[in-house]
Amino acid sequence: MKVGIIGFGRIGKVHAESLIRYGKDIEIKAISDPFISEESKNWAKANGIKDIYTDYDKILTDKKIDIVLICAPTDKHFIISKEAILKGKHVFCEKPVSHNVKEILEIKKLLEKHDVLYQVGFNRRFDKNFAALKEKVQSGVIGDLNILKITSRDPAPPPISYVKVSGGIFLDMTIHDFDMARYVSGEEVEEVFAFGGVMVDEEIGKAGDIDTAIISLKFKSGVLAVIDNSRKAVYGYDQRVEAFGSKGQILARNELEDTTVIATEDGILSRNPKYFFLERYMQAYTEEIKQFVEAIKTKSKTVCGIDDGLKPVLIGLAAKKSIEENRPVKISEIEKEYGI
Repeated sequence: MKVGIIGFGRIGKVHAESLIRYGKDIEIKAISDPFISEESKNWAKANGIKDIYTDYDKILTDKKIDIVLICAPTDKHFIISKEAILKGKHVFCEKPVSHNVKEILEIKKLLEKHDVLYQVGFNRRFDKNFAALKEKVQSGVIGDLNILKITSRDPAPPPISYVKVSGGIFLDMTIHDFDMARYVSGEEVEEVFAFGGVMVDEEIGKAGDIDTAIISLKFKSGVLAVIDNSRKAVYGYDQRVEAFGSKGQILARNELEDTTVIATEDGILSRNPKYFFLERYMQAYTEEIKQFVEAIKTKSKTVCGIDDGLKPVLIGLAAKKSIEENRPVKISEIEKEYGI
């Protein structure tokens, strides 16, 4: 099968590397990016990628290309997804499909009419630690799940130019945690109550966003979840999950720079968590691409489909409404707004 990658910035290259590592009956035939650098061109050529474009339509009209990876900016995800599906391509789209619920629903309707597979890039599902935690929760090791706690803190805030177009912390950052909550619990969120503030960078507040948040989730079964986010953890990329149940708990801790521990009369010292999300989740990026390709080969359902792309956006909109109105918000309120 032949692949075209649309958008060849940092994440596009990550997925290219994943495909190269996977390597089974897969060829990256083309990449496109209107602002592609000479460094990226040279990298592509060195790795056997022959077709390099600035116009992504050349990938969509190439009948030899079976699979399209959408790694372009978020505001392009919907239109490229739509065009790729209409061209009969299997599509992997980085999260989110769109910040606009109506656009996600349009993609869902298109997929019902076209025989192609679609996967949304929520890479944390494929992290070996979180996958193991989910498997243990679902197998009943800790009995009935009662509380899920998710910590997700970035080492440093993004540029203000990015904040202004990100859709806000809930649709940009916490959206991963909303997906993780659904993934680990195997359940749907019923109600959201969010608190937040600007504690890291006042410029983020001036841009109309927050940088620190605690979000409480109530699932339809009664299971509770708490998510805490910060745009700045000085010690590194803080990514932890705890599942607490009637028979015990399961923890997925941070991955450290290394596992050495120094013990002296002054105390015990271990290394910091890995600093950057690419370091932390490279294995997960490779695994999600592998499972997507395997789903195409076996004509089976993708692990993270369009509904999985929709639900976290609905939760994010509920969290945003909760902040604005200082009250719990039911997901049904958001669904009603869009006729779902």
